Amino acid sequence: MTDQPIELQSTLTCPECGHRETETMPTETCQWFYECRSCGIVLKPQPGDCCVFCSYATVPCPPVQRGGGCCG
Repeated sequence: MTDQPIELQSTLTCPECGHRETETMPTETCQWFYECRSCGIVLKPQPGDCCVFCSYATVPCPPVQRGGGCCG
């Protein structure tokens, strides 16, 4: 586990249209789905990732940042 502060803001990038949106991540759970506000595609985690933030965002989810591994 790490003593570093947890970042809660992360910018998701849609792989379909390239739209970027900064969101606040949930702190104790994973977010498995995210609907792009531009094209409407529903993002799901890539194989091996626990959530959409770990797959498509600039900062991984809080459980991964804490060093505890995936939250799923």
